[in-house]
Amino acid sequence: MTAMADTATLQGDEEFEEYNPQAKLIKTLEGNGITAGDVKKLEEAGYYTVEAVAYAPKKCLIAIKGISEAKADKILQEASKLVVMGFKSATEIHQTRSNIVFVTTGSSELDRLLGGGIETGSITEIFGEFRSGKTQLCHTLAVNCQLPIDMGGAEGKCLYIDTEGTFRPERLIAVAERYKIAGDSVLDNVACARAYNTDHQTQLLIQASAMMTESRYALLIVDSATGLYRTEYSGRGELAARQMHLGRFLRMLLRLADEHGVAVVITNQVVAQVDGAASMFGGDQKKPIGGHILAHASTTRLYLRKGRGETRICKIYDSPCLPESEAMFAINADGIGDVKE
Repeated sequence: MTAMADTATLQGDEEFEEYNPQAKLIKTLEGNGITAGDVKKLEEAGYYTVEAVAYAPKKCLIAIKGISEAKADKILQEASKLVVMGFKSATEIHQTRSNIVFVTTGSSELDRLLGGGIETGSITEIFGEFRSGKTQLCHTLAVNCQLPIDMGGAEGKCLYIDTEGTFRPERLIAVAERYKIAGDSVLDNVACARAYNTDHQTQLLIQASAMMTESRYALLIVDSATGLYRTEYSGRGELAARQMHLGRFLRMLLRLADEHGVAVVITNQVVAQVDGAASMFGGDQKKPIGGHILAHASTTRLYLRKGRGETRICKIYDSPCLPESEAMFAINADGIGDVKE
């Protein structure tokens, strides 16, 4: 189990390159008409890898102070030489996907439902009403992602963006004890930031991007991704502005998952449907907030609801490759686990 303590020292470009051969640091763009000053401007705007630049729309680059249209064309041209932007055969994609790492949830039933656990390189959205276990699942994953791969981990650190003030390090220590790991080393590998408004929440992703180029991260958690949007934008009049801002935030999350191969887990709140249709036909009257923008951004959507006592039920609400089914899990003192008969 001592493999754990080493995760804290996984720093520097060498290990990073070895861990994520796809991501190329932005410095490699220097030369061929692109100066160190231009690279610095790109970094300040939140572009830390060649991929980030190659995937960015031209208008975003032109918006950076000091980058002209001609310069943006030159930067995109150089970036596209280093990043494969064309078609790949399904065979290649299948081979790449067969190497995807899954992070265990702590419950074998839940892992079975998810086809192995939380998938790295994509966004998993967890929604449900209060006390359904969303934050508890996030705390368990923050520890599990640090475990060795043969134990269902991803051997990387965790970034945790907390928008509701519900992050509790004590919970991480409790989960660590279950795996007989020193609590201190687990806490050292989790970087947590409290987001105070939606602009700050987006700004934190730029910092996260910088941190991911310096050290090996396996998981990014945003708990909850929508809470601040709900309070800052009120009524129908601000709906379009809210959805645009949320869309930008989700686009950045998707970019981080793509570039750095981290698992992105976001939690979402639910809204009660007060129209007569749902209640008339006896359907579930709760649906996730964020509308279609959030629905399309998430790769896998999980719906949690309360069961008896400490048991919870997880349903696959939407997934590109998993069937719609359910699993039961329990919230124990040492994190998420299986239901004890």
